[in-house]
Amino acid sequence: MPITDKNGRALTPTEIIDKIIGRCKAIHLELITGLLWWLVGYVPSHSFRRFCYRLAGMKIGSRATIHMGARIYFPKGISIGEGTLIGEKATLDGRKQLKNSHGGLEIGKHVDIASDVMIWTSQHDIHSDTMATVEEKVTIGDYVFIGPRSIILPGVTVGKGAIIAAGSVVTKDVEAMKIVAGVPAKEIGERKTNTKELNYRLGRPRLFQ
Repeated sequence: MPITDKNGRALTPTEIIDKIIGRCKAIHLELITGLLWWLVGYVPSHSFRRFCYRLAGMKIGSRATIHMGARIYFPKGISIGEGTLIGEKATLDGRKQLKNSHGGLEIGKHVDIASDVMIWTSQHDIHSDTMATVEEKVTIGDYVFIGPRSIILPGVTVGKGAIIAAGSVVTKDVEAMKIVAGVPAKEIGERKTNTKELNYRLGRPRLFQ
């Protein structure tokens, strides 16, 4: 009796071996993901969580903080710049596991990401006959502010100093210093500052959170 894939196509011996290896890798990643979510993510110590995230492969700059309850997908694909603050229950998706993938998540310096923000780098191709997975990199520039419960979708680049209003769904690139809001997010203004070059530092993270 032949071994088939989920669509009923018979697999060759080489494909079967590849499937087994892929499944083992997936289970290993799911174990790490679960540990980061349910154990590490709820320990009320910034230093401990930062240590564990780095141990799992995430690149985290000095004084950067991820508050409690974060959901992390593929930590090796995530980099976070110096002084960035990420609020409670944020979702950070660093997936870039597919062949020729352009996925991963890069967050710049001194970025302020509020609670319940979701940043996705992986989605399904709705025009694919098999709902194939597509991974596209998300880049968040320095000094960006992302309001609570906003969603950033795969392939988006948010320019330096941009502001994303609470509850926005960002489907397209956002230019530097622009303010966007809505579903889907659209430009509603431009950030005006007294200095030509942003150079501020965010406040300290909330203790025991």
